[in-house]
Formats: sequence, structure tokens, C-alpha cells
Amino acid sequence: MGIGIVQVAASNGCQVCLFDVNEELTQKSLHNLENTLQKLAQKEKISFQEAEDIFNRIKFCTELSDFKNCDLVIEAIVENKEIKQKVFSDLENIVSENCVLASNTSSISITSISSILKQPSRFIGIHFFNPAPIMPLVEVIPGLLTHNTLADEMYNLMKSWGKVPVIAKDIPGFIVNRIARPYYGEALRLVEENIATPQQVDQAMKSLGGFRMGPFELMDLIGVDVNFSVTTTVYKDYFYDPKYKPSLLQQRMSEAKLHGRKTGKGFYDYSDNAVNPTAEKDDALYQQIFMRIISMLINEAVEAKRLKIASDQDIELAMQKGVNYPKGLLAWAKEIGYEKISQTLENLYQEYQEERYRQSPLLRKL
Repeated sequence: MGIGIVQVAASNGCQVCLFDVNEELTQKSLHNLENTLQKLAQKEKISFQEAEDIFNRIKFCTELSDFKNCDLVIEAIVENKEIKQKVFSDLENIVSENCVLASNTSSISITSISSILKQPSRFIGIHFFNPAPIMPLVEVIPGLLTHNTLADEMYNLMKSWGKVPVIAKDIPGFIVNRIARPYYGEALRLVEENIATPQQVDQAMKSLGGFRMGPFELMDLIGVDVNFSVTTTVYKDYFYDPKYKPSLLQQRMSEAKLHGRKTGKGFYDYSDNAVNPTAEKDDALYQQIFMRIISMLINEAVEAKRLKIASDQDIELAMQKGVNYPKGLLAWAKEIGYEKISQTLENLYQEYQEERYRQSPLLRKL
């Protein structure tokens, strides 16, 4: 993620300082970026001169003090609040008073991270989606202590970088990672209960919903461990709301280091010559899978609308541009019918008697 953000900034004329405590990893990332830029030039997406210019705008920094002249610092390290706070606390003593400090966190409270800073008004969330050079969405998240003009300034900056920015409230998961939780959570529950296989869930969502990737394919791409960490953070930060309860299956997968593509095996096997099971087609089951997951997703989008987490337009944009949903969820709800969505959730609630399936108060009124 870090090197992706570096590429975006350098491609838009910025002088960029790149630092990581692991110098070997940094050098490897820079080497990979140089190869990526050369490939873009070979495909005539940029010129060879542009590729060279972009790479020359990036400076390999060996210590945090190299950031002293920066106007904006974007952190993209491990999802751990205490570690992030330590880094920003150190940075605050290095950069100028006018430097904007930003976190690429996908789920940790911006207000919480900034609470230890001497000048929290210049702190904000700027959340890119992976891979950063390709995915257009950027969530801009002001905290309670963020200066009231900074969100608009960062929104305009991201727009000038060719991104599709949206402004979100500082709530757990922001827009995308909050609304998208059921795409993974409900899929995992269907498998945990032996209602369907991962392959059947993926095939149902792709064939009936038009999703580019099924939930299990996407978890393998994101990283099973990363996805589990985000779910756990959202669950904890919402005071253990059952809607966001993590999956025991996903925890066990994380513990076993079956993290997906990056480890060679997750819900699918990515090793050479691996043969993965195929989905056994069952039209009735596929319909059940699709309606269960899409109803949970729409319920989250409607609740986000009710709580004014973002504008309707930004909610729709976020899900389409951040996680490649084929349609905006609010528009999809109108297409399917709010009454049908409501009835699906009511049936699930009656079956399980769990708060997990409670409906947004707004859903029944639409």
C-alpha cells in the first residue's frame, strides 16, 4: 500500500520521501516500482521519460528526520493504534507546524489516533484502496479535532491526483469497511453452517450479483488475516455489536497462516498445479445465498444513510469505486424492492433470533 501511494503522489508531480524501518523491503519495493513504471511505458500508457521523471521524484529516506520539509505525511503502517500514535508523536517533533499529518488506516478512529498529538487539528484520515494506483476511491476522514477546512483541502488534493474522493464521518470502518462487512461475514457464516461451500458462495455472488470477485476470492486477495483484523476492530469499536461479529473460521485460518494469495493458500490453493474444487451448481441455493448477502449489505447502506455517515452519492460512489460493486447499494435496493429486502431480514431474524439481523429503522420506511 505504501509504495502504491508513493507512485500516485510522484505521478502527480510531488517530490516524495519514502521511509520504512525495513530498509531491505523499501529497496525491494522501489525496484518493483521501477519495473512497474517501465512496463507502463512499454505499454505506452506513459512515456519512458515520464517513467524516469516519476521515479526520480522519489527519495529513499533512512530516518524520520528526513521528513522535516514535507507538507504532507501519509502513514501506511501496521493497523495498530499505539504504533501509529508513536510514529505521529515522533513526526510532530520533526515536521513544521503547517505540515498535514494523515493516516491511511482502514478502520482505526482518526480522533483516537490524534488524541496524543500537540496539534491534532492538522491530523486527518486519507484512506486509499489497494492497489492504490489503480483503485480510484479515497476516503477523506476528518476527526473531531481536525480543522474544519482540512477535509475540503485534502478532498481537492485527492481530486487533483485523479482520485474519486468521498468525505466520511470518523466511525469504525468509515464508509466502505463498515458497509462491506456482511459481504465477508455472512459468506463465512454460510460456510460455517455447512449451508454452502466457499466456491458456491463465490459463484452465486458473481453469477447472480455480477460481482467481479466472490467473498472468499476477495478475502484471499486482501489477506485473510487483514480482513479478520479489520472485522475485529470494527466489532470492538462498535461495542461488540453482533452485526459485526468476527468469524471463528476466519480466526482459525489466520492462526494457521492460511492468509490467501500472499502465503500461497487460503480458501483457495495458489500453488503451482493446484486443482481447486468447483462449485456444485444449485439454483435455489444460489438465490438464497445472493438474497441473504445482498440484503445484509443493503441494510448497512441504508443505516449509513440514516446516520448520515456520508451523502447518498458518496455512499454509492464508495462501494462502486472502493470495492468494485457492480451497482450502488441504494439503487440496487430500489431495483430488488425494499419490501423484499426487509422480508428477507425478517425471516433471518425469526430463524436465528439474533440482533445480527435487525433492520435499520429507515429500511421499513423506504
